[in-house]
Amino acid sequence: MSKAFAAWFSWVIPVAATLLATSVTAPVARAQNLYNPQPISHSKEIVDTLTQKDIPIGDGGFARDYVVTLDAGDQVAIDLISDNFDTMISVIASDGSTVAENDDGPDGSTNSLLFARITETDEYIIRVRAFGSTGGGTFRLKITRLKPI
Repeated sequence: MSKAFAAWFSWVIPVAATLLATSVTAPVARAQNLYNPQPISHSKEIVDTLTQKDIPIGDGGFARDYVVTLDAGDQVAIDLISDNFDTMISVIASDGSTVAENDDGPDGSTNSLLFARITETDEYIIRVRAFGSTGGGTFRLKITRLKPI
């Protein structure tokens, strides 16, 4: 009886471990593929829509991410304009740190205008979201590389 149990046990443990490893890693791998920020080039304005189907953020709102490659020494202006919600723009480095962020531009409106000097060549996330927990709708986003005089 003990040899039969040992044979059964030596078969069950590897199968159970394989099933456990597969069930733990499979959803993680699938979840990582869901996040796919849209590439955006500088000096091209895009028109898009922020909805509740976008990335949920901690304060109850939603965000839409774009990825852009910027070079060390670049100076950029990022405009985010919407008639539908109070805009908020962030530039996020590949390590997750926030490089720059802006809520309201200098014109007194709820649109965002951000100026940033880039110190490292990298891919950066440009995050569009509404200020606070509510809001969404159509917006215009433009990244412009500023040239020295």
